[in-house]
Amino acid sequence: MAQTAQIAGAPASAPSLPQRIILARGWMRRAIAFCAGATGALALAPFDVIPAMFVPLTVAVWLIDGAADAKTTKRLALAPILSAAGAGWWLGFGYFVAGLWWMGAAMLVEADQFAWALPLAVFGLPAVLALFPAAGFAAARLLWSPGGWRVFALAAGLGAAEWLRGHLFTGFPWNDFGMALAGAGPLAQTAALVGLHGLDIIAIVIFAAPATLVDRAPDGARRIHATMLAATALAMLMLAYGAFRLGANRTAFVDGVTLRLMQPNLPQDAKFRPENGEKILRRYLALSERATNERPSGLAEVTHLVWPESAFPYIISQKPEALAAIARALKGGVLLTGAARAEGDGDGRRGRIFNSIEALRGETIVAFYDKIHLVPFGEYLPLEEWLRPLGINQLVPGIWDRGGGPRLLAAPGLPPIAPLICYEAIFSGEAIERGAERPRLFLNLTNDGWFGRTPGPYQHMAQARLRAIEEGLPMIRVANTGVSAIIDAYGRILQSLPLGEEGVIDGRLPREAAPTVFAAFGALGFLALLALATALALIGAAGR
Repeated sequence: MAQTAQIAGAPASAPSLPQRIILARGWMRRAIAFCAGATGALALAPFDVIPAMFVPLTVAVWLIDGAADAKTTKRLALAPILSAAGAGWWLGFGYFVAGLWWMGAAMLVEADQFAWALPLAVFGLPAVLALFPAAGFAAARLLWSPGGWRVFALAAGLGAAEWLRGHLFTGFPWNDFGMALAGAGPLAQTAALVGLHGLDIIAIVIFAAPATLVDRAPDGARRIHATMLAATALAMLMLAYGAFRLGANRTAFVDGVTLRLMQPNLPQDAKFRPENGEKILRRYLALSERATNERPSGLAEVTHLVWPESAFPYIISQKPEALAAIARALKGGVLLTGAARAEGDGDGRRGRIFNSIEALRGETIVAFYDKIHLVPFGEYLPLEEWLRPLGINQLVPGIWDRGGGPRLLAAPGLPPIAPLICYEAIFSGEAIERGAERPRLFLNLTNDGWFGRTPGPYQHMAQARLRAIEEGLPMIRVANTGVSAIIDAYGRILQSLPLGEEGVIDGRLPREAAPTVFAAFGALGFLALLALATALALIGAAGR
């Protein structure tokens, strides 16, 4: 094996750990890849054990080192690529099973209908997502070379695969490898320069570089490769930049706006039952009017009240008595709430139904936004004409239509809003409409009650927070069961309510920051890093 000779300093009777991984075959190789990938999930929210990401990405280098050497398998020239792809699939499978197992909780909310799909959520989805790391490993193996250059080959191949995962088939950029840096304090501020997918490439370089520490020079000496020094310097530069950015920019607030965020913690099994509509509204109003230390007079001083996604089990615009009750409680304020919105209903035909955010003043809906990026199998059924005859249905009752209106929400008394309903907050670079008027805050309404007290809501919160850092915009986030928060334009969580508790947050609206580099140039930072990693890998490959 090309790399074995470089690290073979130990006696043959006592191979080192890297040697064992490189030489592993069959189920042992697959088990190593799976366990390494699963360990990496500890670097994600809510655990945020950042060093855990060293395990999968360092092991990834050794697994690709151990891919069959093409020189010894002339009859099967694809062997090294297929071997690398297989290792990538098993590592990705472990990573996604450990990081996304909580999706199975949604199948148990209505277990009589969807419990059969539990294995598909826990193992089927990770099996499909693992195809992307498999492709990334295969691409890296094409650029592979001895020494530290191979770290850049992994960054180029796996970084490109992560970008594809975020865009193909409507995209699913959940738990990118770069998210390990999103919870790493000042290091997350680099997202303001290169975005999530740029963080992917940086994270791969930093967390894979320790694989070079066991390499040996041709004379048998063990030296620290320049790649390890470069990765260390990169991490230190990121730390310094993040500390400076946070230290130099204090949170400023918009005058004349007083917020109240209401987190009802409504059980998911009661959420969408129309017969509970009146009881749910009473609960919302009682909680919204609650006196607190910050607001002993309840709603009297609140200019803007915010409720979560899908707040009502009915179409609020068709319930004048509900609108009147809300107007009486608000006393002239504005309500921003998730709601189903109907359009074009009549003549016994089904109109269009949207998952929306609506702004209410008095008894009038004065502005709305319809969700554009729908959740596959949750809000629409992909390949419906083929799947429905097989008995496969979506998880949420009803069929949502895709919105197509403006991406800005104009609510009375607030600056221009970039609305994000649930799943829309995970898409880097798509949270605002490029080329249009720049919004001045994010409004993220969601309902993560499907997933209970699992890592899922925390991971969703971490990704939403990263959008604030990327774009330099504050975020008002309200979730049915949590985590609700007010986040400033630098990603600092100013106030929050924990998962699984009901309550309200009283606070002020943070001001936006100056447009970030990422806001100005979008994916160009990622493309530049990808090009650099590829060029460095090619330099190494040319010299092997």
